Amino acid sequence: MESLEKKLGYSFRNRTLLSEALNHSSYANEHRDGLGSNERLEFLGDSVLGFVSAEFLFKGNLGLPEGDLTRMRASLVCEQSLYEVARELELGSYLKLGRGEAAGGGRERQSILADAVEALLAAVYLDGGMEPARELIYRVLLSRAPAAEERKDYKTTLQEVVQRRSGQVLTYHMVSQSGPDHNKTFLFEVRLNDEPIGQGEGRSKKEAEQAAARDALSHMPLTFS
Repeated sequence: MESLEKKLGYSFRNRTLLSEALNHSSYANEHRDGLGSNERLEFLGDSVLGFVSAEFLFKGNLGLPEGDLTRMRASLVCEQSLYEVARELELGSYLKLGRGEAAGGGRERQSILADAVEALLAAVYLDGGMEPARELIYRVLLSRAPAAEERKDYKTTLQEVVQRRSGQVLTYHMVSQSGPDHNKTFLFEVRLNDEPIGQGEGRSKKEAEQAAARDALSHMPLTFS
């Protein structure tokens, strides 16, 4: 536990909270030692993370509408981002898993590791309050904000938004390309039911499509109905 505390930069006053945060349900089901699984802490940690990340984005992106902030938060605190935090903390080596889960590769399972990160955040919050929890979240996760934004799949997000209504068809079309073969720039247009809703440029067709989807999202309300 001490080595994990050093990685977290936080020393627990109540180490039972830390121990519970590392208890996977498969372990709790096999060991009746008074500690439950980390699922309740995960529930709380999700809310703590949601609040701190919303506060971070609200203060750092003045003027952006709710829809953009919501999409940015979803990208920043997604399972993949939490999994990367867990890998850096080597969290899998600290988890208490049931025999079957451990044998099945549970220490590397993305969902298990991401959930454990949320449970740890809740444990820090309950042990020390919001300030240490906020500091930890800023240090291990929110510093990744630029990378998370770069990684964001705008095409998938746009597809999810338009599918809130049935019968919607998204298509991408190349408008033009310019420059020499080794340094081309592509201009793409995204259309919804054959009506243009966004344009974007990129050094590759894939990058231009992502830019077009991002442009479309910036003009589309979050609740597309």
